[in-house]
Amino acid sequence: MVYDVIVVGGSYAGLSASLQLGRARRKVLVIDAGQRRNRFAESSHGFLGQDGRAPSDIANDAREQLLAYPTVQWLADTALEVVQAADGFQLSTVNGRQVSTRRLIIATGVIDELPAIDGLQARWGKSVFHCPYCHGYELNQGAIGVLATSPMSMHHALLLPDWGPTTFFTNGVFEPDAEQLAELHRRGVTLETRTVSHIGGERADVVLSDGEVISVAGLFAMPRTRMASPLAEQLGCLFEEGPMGAFIQTDAMQQTNVPGVFACGDAALAAGSVAIAVGDGARAGAGTHRSLILG
Repeated sequence: MVYDVIVVGGSYAGLSASLQLGRARRKVLVIDAGQRRNRFAESSHGFLGQDGRAPSDIANDAREQLLAYPTVQWLADTALEVVQAADGFQLSTVNGRQVSTRRLIIATGVIDELPAIDGLQARWGKSVFHCPYCHGYELNQGAIGVLATSPMSMHHALLLPDWGPTTFFTNGVFEPDAEQLAELHRRGVTLETRTVSHIGGERADVVLSDGEVISVAGLFAMPRTRMASPLAEQLGCLFEEGPMGAFIQTDAMQQTNVPGVFACGDAALAAGSVAIAVGDGARAGAGTHRSLILG
């Protein structure tokens, strides 16, 4: 069997793309390994109609609705390799499956790589966050920390005072110039230049190199990201460099430079959220459907 479209990645963008194609009565296979990027978070925010729900509940409901369409199938597996074929693409999975498709949507997301500071990873998605729009409000205007990971952390430090009094831990990674210091002062940000030893406490106690502890309700850190799947690179897709890492380059309808290959979600965004991923996936699904008709 040759599918019209295989969607690799069954998180929010992949589900959204697949829904458009299922509603167009196209033969769709979703391949998903069940590793959503936001699986560490207890709740998801900022997605209209779903605000405050558990990420797994949103995804599970979406999958149930998607699989009600008879032309959509689901494969719990990991796509390991893809090659171009005369009539499209052939994929191989970890469990030894070989599947063929006319079009391919890559919605495999990214992997977050946090600084090697003890206690940071264990609190990721619980009291250590990346997106203030997703998690800032729930801190109830409590003390907020920003841990510098690159010069881009300056952006975080300037945004976050709208959610609470903010301390910017430069941690030897970033030194603001005179103009940036003035901007931080204007926003009421406290600058902390001592290095961070580790993160402790029930929430996020920032323990400095001299032993002083600064407790915050939430700590924000911008991770580096890398592709969660090798498929785009195997196909020769072009990448762009974003503030956190490389992402797949696409056009306005989410098509990559490789004919017949589309990409959406965090793998194809400089930065994203559940709401943005859903919209991105809807555009990819519609774009892929049009390509099947118009070439």
